[in-house]
Amino acid sequence: MNKNEEYIVEIIDNGFQGEGIAKIEGLTVFIPNAIIGEKAKVKILKVTSSHAFGKIEEIIEKSPYRIEPDCNTYNRCGGCNLRHIEYEKTLELKKNSVENTLRKTLGRDVKINEILGMDKPYYYRNKLQYPIGIKDDNPVIGVFAERTHEIIPTSSCKIQNELAQKIANDIFKFIKENHISVYNEKTLQGSVRHIVIRVGVKTNEAMVTIVSNTEKLEKENELVEYLVNKYPEIKTIVKNINTKNTNVILGKENMTLFGNGYIYDYLGNKKFKISPMSFYQVNPIQTEKLYNKAIEYANLSGNETIFDLYCGIGTIGIFASDKAKKLYGIETIPEAIEDAKENAKINKIENAEFFVGDVEKTLPEFIEKNNVSAEVIFIDPPRKGCDKTALDAIMKIQPQRIVYVSCNPATLARDLRILEENYTLTKIAICDMFPWTSHCEVISVLKLK
Repeated sequence: MNKNEEYIVEIIDNGFQGEGIAKIEGLTVFIPNAIIGEKAKVKILKVTSSHAFGKIEEIIEKSPYRIEPDCNTYNRCGGCNLRHIEYEKTLELKKNSVENTLRKTLGRDVKINEILGMDKPYYYRNKLQYPIGIKDDNPVIGVFAERTHEIIPTSSCKIQNELAQKIANDIFKFIKENHISVYNEKTLQGSVRHIVIRVGVKTNEAMVTIVSNTEKLEKENELVEYLVNKYPEIKTIVKNINTKNTNVILGKENMTLFGNGYIYDYLGNKKFKISPMSFYQVNPIQTEKLYNKAIEYANLSGNETIFDLYCGIGTIGIFASDKAKKLYGIETIPEAIEDAKENAKINKIENAEFFVGDVEKTLPEFIEKNNVSAEVIFIDPPRKGCDKTALDAIMKIQPQRIVYVSCNPATLARDLRILEENYTLTKIAICDMFPWTSHCEVISVLKLK
């Protein structure tokens, strides 16, 4: 097999990123936008010793689940990768992908108990992050093309909050009409780098963050007045300073230009304060389903001491606090712990304590020092999963149940293999937090042997 050769192939599966999979001369070929069951003519783009990559030249036999994408930038934008497939079928593909990942690592079949799909899988992202840059010597706003820093102009998106999109488009209009300089990645000059907008889905409060490459933003007072007069939903406007040549969107310095620097939103009956640096799930509608299912699986009686590890601003723990005797949360980011304490206070929760520290070190030290036992532990780590030391610390404490929430099935499978030395995997569910993408959240429950 060589680059640029064409083949007629059967798509035998879909991979964990939604790509089609075919076999040519015994070699696995990954083909974006192909669906299991289809026959297609493909062109080979790259060949390695273990696999190859191709692209569809022509679909010869079309899947009954193929639909016309409802987005004119779908093939260039890096936001969605499953818009060409009926929504219910995307849930099935995610289920199969998670089961395959678990099978490969655990060496046995693991069946998903439930799939929590979204009733209306549109306009669900409550956090918009649009880069602003220069293209063909003109300012441009949109999203990055996949694996590049090429900005694809975007004025309308099917997964972004509609209010956030309107505000972003008006900010960009103001920037162009007032000739405000925008950031040029090649020269590292210019002011505005990103527009970040968060919307409280339950409160309809909006927070605007302008990420600037300069301390002083041109016509910032006029921009604030323009936005506040046009959008009563905007409760705060923040200027974030980021002067580094980096892929990280937000810098460390925030200056509040209007309001208090934060907004509020609700998950269930719990109120949460959201600031520019807060981690808050981008799909709160599905987050409620996720947390309710996690708490259901935890089977709390009200007498348990629970730990919320990698707790962020305390969302899972605070959500579960009504059903527990005592809650302890641990998180490595100090600002997140301050938010967690504030959120506990806002919700008049008196049975919660939050601590800054690395889970692998802070958890065993706290348990030993305070002679505390934990009946249930919630784990919601970043994509890289849990540190082996943290897993050892958890197993040493021997909680009766562990509820592990993961955004990465591969690292979840790796960690489950370690935990299964002492625990039995009893239930597992998928929550579709990111419709039309290949990502999902997985909830797994382990019971002490």
